[in-house]
Formats: sequence, structure tokens, C-alpha cells
Amino acid sequence: MSADLSFIIFLVLRMAVAAAFVVTASIIAERSGPVIGALVATLPISAGPSYVFLALDHDAAFIAQGALASLPINGATIVLGLIYVVLAQRHGLAVSCGAAVAVWIVLASIIRMFDWSLTAGLAVNLVAFGICIPLLARYRHVKMPLVTRRWYDVPFRASLVATLVAIVVSTSGWVGPKVSGIIALYPIVFTSMMIILHPRIGGPPTAAVLANAAWGLLGFGMAIAVMHVAVVQFGSVIGLSFALATCVIWNLTLWWSGTRKRRAGA
Repeated sequence: MSADLSFIIFLVLRMAVAAAFVVTASIIAERSGPVIGALVATLPISAGPSYVFLALDHDAAFIAQGALASLPINGATIVLGLIYVVLAQRHGLAVSCGAAVAVWIVLASIIRMFDWSLTAGLAVNLVAFGICIPLLARYRHVKMPLVTRRWYDVPFRASLVATLVAIVVSTSGWVGPKVSGIIALYPIVFTSMMIILHPRIGGPPTAAVLANAAWGLLGFGMAIAVMHVAVVQFGSVIGLSFALATCVIWNLTLWWSGTRKRRAGA
């Protein structure tokens, strides 16, 4: 078997694994309502497979450096969410999603210009979430209409994530860890939610899903920081495992806290 054929086969397999993650997460999210759906959306559905496959191809130093670039990108993602949520109250998908993605690209381009430390990346997240979470709070509680899933919803999301994984894996060798870390954190799940839900249920309900995801996204940023530190100390396998555990524990804590508040208010 030639080297090119082997690369293509392994790339397709990796894309299939990433797609399987998305299909599973999508089914769970759709059956669990907007709050749980938002928490599922902030799990590392796309970034997780990307980093796992990067770890198979590169050493721990590459993953640790990529995580430093990913950390401030997480701050850019919550800004994307805020812009979409605000615009979606009055505007259609093209304006709301287009403006949000455009701002994310601009912020990612600025982030790429700097060499980031862990402290600087955490500071960016602290500022971004400190501003965005209070502003998003008023948009979280919206009556959700019934969402009828169409046959192409899950395949569409799966294809987007699989394509992102393919881009990250196939270009990592020549773009380096910084750009790989930025691309790996493109908010593909958020974007797919906008594209699928906005035309179907309207802007405000779709915005409510993203607004509910803000606290989960904060935990995702913590997971990236944990991944960087753990990869440096213990290697890629343990570092990625610690990052996943951080996301899961954080989101379970958010779910438990929300359930407790609802019961107390009942």
C-alpha cells in the first residue's frame, strides 16, 4: 500500500470517527431540551477528535503549544456567541451568523499574530466571559417551539465536523501548532446550530440555546488550560484525558446546579 493511499484511508477513518461523535451528541442534545443541548454543545465534540488525531501525529510539545493558541480562541468564540445572540433578536440568519463568524475570523487573525502564554490566554478568557456572560443572561429564557428534525440535520453537522478534522489533520504538518490550535477550535457546532435552527424556529429561540451555552464554554476554556499544563507534565494521553474529564465534570456540575435551582423554585 502506497504512503498516499494509507494517508487517505486513515484520514477517512478519522473523519468517520469525528462524525460518529457528532451524530451521538446531536441525538442526545435533541432529546434533552435547550439547556442540556447547550451543555452537550460545549463538550469537545469537534475540538476533541481534532486534538486526539493531532496527538497521534505530533509530540506533546506540539499539542501543548497548540493549546496555548486555542485558549484565547475560546474567548473569541464567546464573543461570536454574543454577537449572534444580539443580532438574532431582530435579524435573519445571513446577517446574524455572517456578522458573528466574520468577527470570529478577525479576532482569530489578531490572536494568530501573538505568541501566547498560559497567563495571557486565561486573562483573555476572564475578560471575554466576564463581559459576555452578564450580557447573555437576559436572552437565556425563551419559550422553545417544537423542533422537527429533518433527515439531513445530523449528516450536515457530521460532515462539517469531519471536514474540520480533515483540514486540521492534513495541514498540521506545515501550518504548525499555533494555526492548528486555532483551526481546531473553530466553533463548528455553534455555526451548525445557527444554520439549522434559525430558519426553523426563529432567531430568539436559537439564540437562547447559544446563550445557555456560555457557562459550558467557560468550562471548555478551563479544559484547554488543564490540557496544556497536563500535556507538558505527563504527555499527550494523560493531558487529553484530563481535559475531557474537566469538561464532563464542569458540565455535570452545571446540570446539577440548574436542576437544584429548578427544584428549589418549584
